[in-house]
Amino acid sequence: MKNLSFLGKIIFFVNTVFALVTIISFVVPYVPVTSLPALSTVSLIVPFLVYINLGFVFYWSLRKKVHFLLSMALLILWYIILGPFYQFSGASEETENGTFSIMSFNSRRFNEHRQLDIERVDSLILDFIKVENPDILCIQECYYEMKRNNALSQYKYKYIDHVYGLPAKKVIQAVYSKYPIITRDSISFPKSANSAIYVDILYNKDTLRIYNIHLQSFHIIPEINTIKNEESSKLFAKSRKVMLKQYEQAKLIRKSMDETEHKKIVVGDFNNTQFSNIYQTIKGNLNDSFLEKGKGFGRTYNLLGFPLRIDYILSAPSFKVISHENFNEKLSDHYPVMATLSLKSD
Repeated sequence: MKNLSFLGKIIFFVNTVFALVTIISFVVPYVPVTSLPALSTVSLIVPFLVYINLGFVFYWSLRKKVHFLLSMALLILWYIILGPFYQFSGASEETENGTFSIMSFNSRRFNEHRQLDIERVDSLILDFIKVENPDILCIQECYYEMKRNNALSQYKYKYIDHVYGLPAKKVIQAVYSKYPIITRDSISFPKSANSAIYVDILYNKDTLRIYNIHLQSFHIIPEINTIKNEESSKLFAKSRKVMLKQYEQAKLIRKSMDETEHKKIVVGDFNNTQFSNIYQTIKGNLNDSFLEKGKGFGRTYNLLGFPLRIDYILSAPSFKVISHENFNEKLSDHYPVMATLSLKSD
């Protein structure tokens, strides 16, 4: 410190503050939200912390100061403890066993309220799905009229949770499948417009349990003015409340998962990062298809220009992840994600 200028000392002090926040983020995923609800909100800014620490590494390196070691060490620890924020490999694997593909997409009600200034977004979404042709399609924020019309007729089986439709002011989830659906049900989230549904699918001689979930949203529009105009104290209190609600919902999903012996796949919009206790509660011993076979940032949502990964495809260890793909189709505020899986031999 004594070899630094006054400005350098201020910058290093700021560096140290962000280092402490980064250290806290190492613990957050493994501590129940109810234990530290205020600190749990740190999980939301981990991607920003990565960029900030990288910035400090470059700054001190250019200044030829050993102070870069602080942020460098934290980035290495972060990678070891929390897993990659950016994937360099994404090669698909060949397999002799049969495979099937599954897609997750928050469609924002097929642009029903015209949030995107694009004509016929509903048709563009249907065309996109037809081209990609996943064997199982899970949609969050589905369009109510999908229950009534014959869209996506290529799928013989479907479950659209119309109970949560317009009369109840609930978000609609849907599962479309090329394989028989033998059981369908929902998980009710108390005092929430969000929900989760699940279906049991007959795949060859196995029964697969597919969860399509949509956790509580922070309702933050990805525009800088939204955050500027929100008082920081109110924004923090709101985030804390949403985190607690998400944790409550994650526990309900985990309870349902623990009660079935079927091979499980969980997909959907978690509205939180992989660095959260919410994600860890649901994930358990499941494999994250992006961490297995993804590449790049795995962006499924943009916030202030930062790529966030808040939509996931998780599968039980009995599945092998063959490939993972993040799409760049701007048809909603979320981007679709798809994985190809195969069942391992017993």
